[in-house]
Amino acid sequence: MTDPTRSSVRLADDIARQLSLLTQRLSQAPPREAAQILGKVLDYNEGILGRVTELIGTGSRFAQDRSQRGILGPEVWLALGRAANELDSVGVDLDEHTDSIKQLAKPSPAATGPASKPVASAMVVRRRG
Repeated sequence: MTDPTRSSVRLADDIARQLSLLTQRLSQAPPREAAQILGKVLDYNEGILGRVTELIGTGSRFAQDRSQRGILGPEVWLALGRAANELDSVGVDLDEHTDSIKQLAKPSPAATGPASKPVASAMVVRRRG
C-alpha cells in the first residue's frame, strides 16, 4: 500500500518542477503564447495564483491548529496567515487586469487602415527616463 504522506510530498515536488518548467516556457514563449500562459496563471477563480492562495490559506489553518495546541510557535501561524492574505490581495489586484492580458492572446482582427503606433503609458515613460 502506498504511503499517502510520501505521495503528497511527491505531488508537491512534482508541482514545483512543473512550475519551474512553466516559468522557463513563459520566458521563451512568443507574445501570444505568453499572454495565454499568464491568463491561465492569473485567472483567480481557476488559475494557479488562486490555487496557491487557497493552498497557503489551508496551511495557515493547519498552523493555527498546531499553534493553539502549543506544537508550533504563533509566529508560524501569523506568517502563513499574512502570506495568504497578501496573496489574496495581490490576486484581487491582478484579477482586474487578467482580461487585458487574455485579450493579447487572441488573434488580432485584420487591420482596415494604417496601424496606429502604440503609445506608452506615463508609467512606462517615467521608467525609461
